Amino acid sequence: MIKLENLSRDWKEFKINNISLEINEREYFIFLGPSGSGKTMLLELIAGMWSPDSGKIFMDGIDVTMQPPEKRGVGFVYQNYMLFPHKTVFENIAFGLNIRKVDKKEIQLQVEEMMDLFGITKLSNRLPRTLSGGEQQRTALARALIIHPKVLLMDEPLSALDRITREELIQEFKRIHKKFEVTIIQVTHNFDEALQLADRIAIIKEGTVSQVGNTDDVFRHPKDEFVADFVGTENIIKGVAREGRDNLTIVDTGNIEIKSSEIKTGSVHATIRPEDITLSNDNVATSARNVFKGFIKEIYDLGTIIKLTIDIGEPLVLVLTRQSFLDLELNVGKEIFVYFKATAVNLF
Repeated sequence: MIKLENLSRDWKEFKINNISLEINEREYFIFLGPSGSGKTMLLELIAGMWSPDSGKIFMDGIDVTMQPPEKRGVGFVYQNYMLFPHKTVFENIAFGLNIRKVDKKEIQLQVEEMMDLFGITKLSNRLPRTLSGGEQQRTALARALIIHPKVLLMDEPLSALDRITREELIQEFKRIHKKFEVTIIQVTHNFDEALQLADRIAIIKEGTVSQVGNTDDVFRHPKDEFVADFVGTENIIKGVAREGRDNLTIVDTGNIEIKSSEIKTGSVHATIRPEDITLSNDNVATSARNVFKGFIKEIYDLGTIIKLTIDIGEPLVLVLTRQSFLDLELNVGKEIFVYFKATAVNLF
């Protein structure tokens, strides 16, 4: 559907550097990365707002590199919605149809249908300044989708919203994606959004792609230290890998030995996600290949969950539900047994 081929552009403050990737038709694809990594600029290159210094952009096999935005069949929803302040909700949504000189009766019908779909019919005559963030976002989505774009581009569409509205709109985005069967490309720095929405993710770092894959690939099998750190792996341990028994790899950190089901040798980083680690007050029988005795160094109360740092010879971060934390009667300095499977240990 969309192919980026060796795409580069230098704005001095930001740079897109030789990016090549493909986005499938009707895919929900997310560019994920920290602020200043070039995500929005990459989105605007796809939209046609800028011309690349080098490289090409293809849509449905057609080279659109030099085509203007209106020729590309894309809809764009900005972070700050970009609604026309002097136009009503109805007029904002109707804008694209008016530009295309659609019959007024047909515009009336289509806008009413779109407002009903997004639950904003009662806002028809309101101006943007009188709307909540969620209402503005729904209006912006309706305006972008009423022209039935092949591709919907969204730049940080949830960043300015409160938690409840954000969760509501995440469900709305899922519904939109299914109903309109549109290819969606979204930019965000929030990996919780990416986990809930994306079919695939591209991790962007300083204008380059660090890793592309489905959510499980990226979050559980990061390919480098930047990706592992950015997606919240927390536990990134350096060591030397050697072949072990039973098709396992042994990673010697100098303090402990960690078993992994991935086959690698030489200098490596071992990563273990916090949610893949379990605790027990006793040394119980388990199928987990990694069992360590340690003591609690730090406890962080995060409300619904508790984050712990355990010293097992290497510091290890894990998370527990509040109830599990209370049941285990944990406190700083307490000795505890730590378990995690060899399949939970990613190596790069």
